[in-house]
Formats: sequence, C-alpha cells, structure tokens
Amino acid sequence: MSTDPDVLVIGGGNAALCAALMAREAGASVLLLEAAPRAWRGGNSAHTRNLRCMHDAPQDVLVDAYPEEEFWQDLLKVTGGKTNEALARLVIRASATCRPWMVRHGVRFQPSLSGALHTARTNAFFMGGGKALVNAYFRSAERLGVQVRYEAPVDRIEMDGDRFVAAWVKGERITARSCVLAAGGFESNRDWLREAWGQNARGEWPSDNFLIRGTRFNQGVLLRHLLNDHGADGIGDPTQAHMVAIDARAPLYDGGICTRIDCVSLGVVVNREARRFYDEGEDFWPKRYAIWGRLVAQQPGQVGFSIIDAKAIGRFMPPVFDGVQADTLPELARKLGLDETTFMQTLNDYNAACRVGRFDHTALDDCHTEGVAPAKTHWARPIDTAPFYGYMLKPGVTFTYLGLKTDATAAVHFGGRPSDNLFVAGEMMAGNVLGQGYTAGVGMSIGTAFGRIAGTQAAQAVLKGARHAHA
Repeated sequence: MSTDPDVLVIGGGNAALCAALMAREAGASVLLLEAAPRAWRGGNSAHTRNLRCMHDAPQDVLVDAYPEEEFWQDLLKVTGGKTNEALARLVIRASATCRPWMVRHGVRFQPSLSGALHTARTNAFFMGGGKALVNAYFRSAERLGVQVRYEAPVDRIEMDGDRFVAAWVKGERITARSCVLAAGGFESNRDWLREAWGQNARGEWPSDNFLIRGTRFNQGVLLRHLLNDHGADGIGDPTQAHMVAIDARAPLYDGGICTRIDCVSLGVVVNREARRFYDEGEDFWPKRYAIWGRLVAQQPGQVGFSIIDAKAIGRFMPPVFDGVQADTLPELARKLGLDETTFMQTLNDYNAACRVGRFDHTALDDCHTEGVAPAKTHWARPIDTAPFYGYMLKPGVTFTYLGLKTDATAAVHFGGRPSDNLFVAGEMMAGNVLGQGYTAGVGMSIGTAFGRIAGTQAAQAVLKGARHAHA
C-alpha cells in the first residue's frame, strides 16, 4: 500500500470521516489513520445520537421549523457569548444542507424518541445511533477507495514552517501533500486534566473524580504537540468541556449516553452535605444538561445526588442503572449516606417553597419556588409521593474545548496566518464555536460542517499544488 496519499486524515470519528469522504469525492487519494483498534473505531462519535439541524419548514424526521436565528440565539445563550459568530453561523447554515449528503453515504434518520430531551423540532436522530453512522461512513469510505489504518496513533507531525510535511506513526514516516487533523480533544488524558483543573480550596484534585463518557483514545497528543512544539494558535480554556452529570457507577471510559441522568429538572439535586446548590428548572434540559457536570465538579468530593419521587417516573429517559429506592425520605437519606437532619431540612424547605401551577414538562411552566435559595424556576413540585429515588452523580466529561484556532476554510493558524495545507475539524477546533456550555447535538453539527470543509480544502490544496508543479 502506498504511504504517500494526497490527503492524510488523522482521526476516525465523524469529523475525520466527513473530511476523508469529501476529499475522496473531490478526486484526491486519501489515507485515514485511526488510533483505536477497529472494534473501538469512531471516537466519541460512536456514542452520539443526533445532529442539531436548522430548518425553515418541516423536513422528514423534523417537525415545525428551527430557523437560523433561533439556533444562533440558543448557541449564544449557552456559550454566554464565548463563540465566534461567523463560524457559528457557518455551522448552523451547513446543518441545514448536510443531511442529503449524509444519507447518500448510508446514514439513516429516525424521529426523536419520546422522552429524548424535547428534541423533535431541533435534532435529527441517527437510526442505530452514532455507531451506525460511523459504520456507514467507514463502509462508504472503503467503497470509494479511502485507505484506512487502525491502531495507528500519530505521535508527532513534521512541519516546514506552517506547511504540513509528514506524520509519524510508531516510527514510520508518512508523507502527504495536505493533512486534516481530527483526532479529538484531550479528555482521556488524566494527567492533562489534572494539570488543567489543578487543586481546589478544599485541597482536592477535582479531575481525579471525573469519569470520561467517551473514548479512551483521545489523549490530546497532537493538540499539545501543535500548540507547544509548532506554535499553532490555540483557542479556549482547558477546563471548559462538554461535561454532564452522570451516574457515579458509570465506567471510567466509554459510558456513553446510557449513564446520563435525565431527571434533574424533575426533582432536586443536593451535594454530599445534603444541600441544594443550583436551579434545577432553569431551562429545558437539552440546553442545560451539559452544565451539570461542571456544577457537580465544583461541589465537595465532586459528587451530587439527584432526588425524585414517583411523580417523575415515566417522564425522562431511564438510565442504565436503577436509582436507590426508598419508601420515605429519611430512609433515602440513610441509603445514600447523607446526613438525615440536613437532608430533611433541605427537602422540607424546598417542598414548602413550591408554588404549583399548571405542571407541563414540555413547556417553561409556572411551577416555581418562592423564598428558598437557590430558586427552582420551572417544574417545581413537592417531592412527597413514595417511592422516592436517588441517583449519585459524578462529572462525566464528553470532550474538552481547548483547540486550534481556525477560520471558515478550516485552516490551522500559526501566528495569525492560515496554513495552506494543514486543516482541522471536530473536537480539535470546536472551541472556536463552543467557548463554554453546550446544547444537544451541536458537537455533531460542528464536526460535520468543519469535517466537510476541511476535506474539500485539503483536496483543493493538493490540486493547487499539482497545478503549481506543472506551471
């Protein structure tokens, strides 16, 4: 097999596959290097379920409309303005037109599941989930002649100034005329997480208690290498990430979606001192689920406890593990190892503060609290109907936001200048759009948009180079 492709794609997730397919469709020869073994291919994309899509009218699996401005406002709100508007709008517009191309490459869509975070209008779900999407793309890539190598982690790349020259895999040098970096964030690198998060005022190292929802292979090797050794322009805060409150019993890696606890907005969340610490009903869950990992990370021991009663059952996607169940609240406190007196005071204060109007979990309803801090602004109902349930929570990191600075061409920047043959997509550049916060499905929107741009630009760089060589 030739080790001298036109385009080298480093990574094996959604963004990398989109880049490889687009470069190949543009006529370039492509080699894709995936660090994981074949069975674990696909990076974090294998754990995804849907794509957030702009649309101006109902479209096959999407109901109503989700116009550009509403998508932008949703993103602006969750990021607190920490986003590049031009690149964000590029992603939003691209999300409206990518699905026919995805279908051509074997991706199938299905309507939103009931209970799936109020997403029938905004998100298109993949039939069979992210694993099926990844498998479809790999099948399509291989059919089109993309070369794929597994267990091929790139430990460094060779540059000539800001031009890509070669990548090194286990001592082997692979040259290419252009390259797309789509090798993920650094969320699986425990040492780097520890360094980023440091030690808190309680003397704890918070990141030691984090679980990683996705792949163990995202070590951030190339991200660090480009930032530190090649002077690539970085963007983002290393502590910012897509972080979700997940079941504390989840595995250290690859827990995926089924470990997420989705009943937060239906009850209260207390810390290990049995006190509430944030408004559980602030906004719809798709716009808020990804702040709860960070909130729990700031609590003692980096744990929380989601408490619900029988009224909540059937209103959220059940997680993989059953909650701790009890017939009374004091019994639940004891089973969860929480101080019973404080727990009962917290629950009694909350219950007394509830002003129940017309409960509607599908709308920002009028059920709220008065005279208790923190307030619960929607879906506030007393927790008073046995049986009661408690889920112990830990922060689950999906992906980190520290990345490489880029522009509308997906080029990697060095000293403010875009490289003419090195491009970036997916988690490695998501921080350009996501400075903080998250809204369901937007990671796939970013990876798909920039993967496709990066692949197209990488192929064009090769063709441009060929024209110059013949000139």
